[in-house]
Amino acid sequence: MKAVIFDIDGTLLDSVDLHAAAWVEAFRHFGVAVAQADVRRQIGKGGDQLMPVFLPRERVEREGETIEAYRSDLFKRAYLSKVTPFPGVRALFSRIRADGHAVALASSGKASEVAHYQDILGITDLVDVATSSDDADRSKPHPDIFEAALGKLAPWKARDILVIGDTPYDAEAARKAGLPTLGVLCGGFPEAELSAAGCVAIYRDPQDLLDGYDASPLARGHAIPR
Repeated sequence: MKAVIFDIDGTLLDSVDLHAAAWVEAFRHFGVAVAQADVRRQIGKGGDQLMPVFLPRERVEREGETIEAYRSDLFKRAYLSKVTPFPGVRALFSRIRADGHAVALASSGKASEVAHYQDILGITDLVDVATSSDDADRSKPHPDIFEAALGKLAPWKARDILVIGDTPYDAEAARKAGLPTLGVLCGGFPEAELSAAGCVAIYRDPQDLLDGYDASPLARGHAIPR
């Protein structure tokens, strides 16, 4: 293995419920009532993939950018300060780097959000590559964001790299890019759904992965599962 690509929301940061709440509030502002539980199941997608679940295509085409801009500003104003890291993130990144592997981030969020998240997590000095929705035409579950990360990690190939994510959308997008995925449960998706989406191994959270590092696919000398 040469590199590890991490999703952020729900994988490294306890932010899924906050994102869901921001979407619910934003939809309500535009006259659309949605249940938070229904929105939560869509977190992990970018707005381009989430909005069509709840809005007619014509309205997404007409107002999608306005709704997404409102939600983004609302999240920054009212919710971002409540986001906290899951345990073990910096220590896990340090261990991966000590093994000689590169670390990349691949989020459906905006580039400005990804940069701020690195500050919250205290990992700015441990990240080699970061990609966001700004690097992709389509967000997860499309593979664009992971393909952008692969481009930045060249000359390494997909066979040299693992993805770590918390949603079936991460696993689906990674699979389309030829990448295997380790799943984490801290984002709230059931283990059965992550397994069905193709996750090759599943851990509770970053701390659990760190605790089991030596027996995990991350450890030096271990084959990447396919």
